[in-house]
Amino acid sequence: MKLIFEMGAPGRGCDLLPDCQAPDVSGKATRRAARPRLPEVSETELSRHYTELAKQVHGVNDGFYPLGSCTMKYNPKIDEQAAALPGFSQIHPLQDAADAQGCLEVIHKTENALCAITGMDACTLQPAAGAHGEFTGLLLIKAYHVSRGDEKRRKIIVPDSAHGTNPASGAMAGFDVINIVSDENGCVDLAALRAAVGEDTAGLMLTNPNTVGLFDPNIAEITRIVHEAGGLCYYDGANLNAIMGIARPGDMGFDVMHLNLHKTFSTPHGGGGPGSGPVACKHFLADFLPGMRVVESGDGYEAMRAKQSIGDMHGFYGNFLVVVRALCYIMSLGREGIPEAATGAVLNANYMMHELKPYYHMAYDRTCMHEFVMTLEHEKHERNVSALDIAKALLDHGIHPPTMYFPLIVHEALMIEPTETESRETIDEAVRIFIEVLKQSEKTPEQMHAYPQQTPVRRLDEVTAARKPVVRYD
Repeated sequence: MKLIFEMGAPGRGCDLLPDCQAPDVSGKATRRAARPRLPEVSETELSRHYTELAKQVHGVNDGFYPLGSCTMKYNPKIDEQAAALPGFSQIHPLQDAADAQGCLEVIHKTENALCAITGMDACTLQPAAGAHGEFTGLLLIKAYHVSRGDEKRRKIIVPDSAHGTNPASGAMAGFDVINIVSDENGCVDLAALRAAVGEDTAGLMLTNPNTVGLFDPNIAEITRIVHEAGGLCYYDGANLNAIMGIARPGDMGFDVMHLNLHKTFSTPHGGGGPGSGPVACKHFLADFLPGMRVVESGDGYEAMRAKQSIGDMHGFYGNFLVVVRALCYIMSLGREGIPEAATGAVLNANYMMHELKPYYHMAYDRTCMHEFVMTLEHEKHERNVSALDIAKALLDHGIHPPTMYFPLIVHEALMIEPTETESRETIDEAVRIFIEVLKQSEKTPEQMHAYPQQTPVRRLDEVTAARKPVVRYD
């Protein structure tokens, strides 16, 4: 299809803007030297262009989306309706607190709910995404050690199965990142952890369930080892969907964590946003939290800054309308529904793994949590069929590929997370397609390198796309 810059004609447009009510302050100093290069299209052309784009996009409303560790689950429409209410959507963050009591109550209730779910004592909604939350949490750890004059703690320990954002966040926060290996069961190697901790340990970053979809049975011992060395424990909340309402990171010994509202709490996800990565912490870190904190005051709510706040991590209160959606989701499910969603996610993952086990090689052949990892290493060695080939073939069957080549500790990895919002019928159909694709790779392995064949864009030269991306229209 054509780019929108290739459509239309000079002078064509569809702007019908109301008169501006603000005073005109423009002048030569603020005026562009030349008109911006914008597409000049009619409303018909504009509408058709974006409709065609929408047809070419695959999302959770289109079909099965098993993108492991990302929890791409259905977003209830009632949450969208709540976020669209004028009292929420037309508020301004600089309005007087007296005129924004409902919004402040949403923030306060959401923070309290997230603390209850995670076992933490305080929370900020400022961070805009998971990695942003990681960075914020590590700055809290840093501020804590500095406040005690313990500035020698410069090392953050990260397992080799961690999300790639963990070591990146540690480096951004100014720490030295120490990588430790996983054991043969895909969990933290306790001997390696004991050898890594010391007087220079600032903390540990860990996901539990971990990136291969397993709950670490030694989690209490892991956090104890770090605490005895004087470090703090950071919980990456990317996989909280498997345990919400059942197990709490705060009870496992973690001191600070982030949550992904755009994963666990079913708000929009993908396409660059919107996102939200609230950070929750234990009481001794609360004074370092960023931004303005909403507190109850008399008959209402007011905002105030923490005593030793690290500053602002985002404008105002974060992505507020995402928070509205998340609170609506939490209140809709309630105390009974939240753990039910978690158990549904675990059940679906184990059911799908069990159905695929006779055909695919499982990286860790044991009961999983919300996701499981398969390895195509055997297929790659025997007939040169890779995880990428299987993933590309799935596209022609209307299935979004699972995560590929991650975690790095599993060669030729495909990580699958069906989530709790998929029905048994949908999973059965997905299993059938996975098996069909694998059998096809056995019969005609050379043909697998040509997939997909029915998508708007065929298989790309991914090396060139990564190294020489075309990101603007010339």
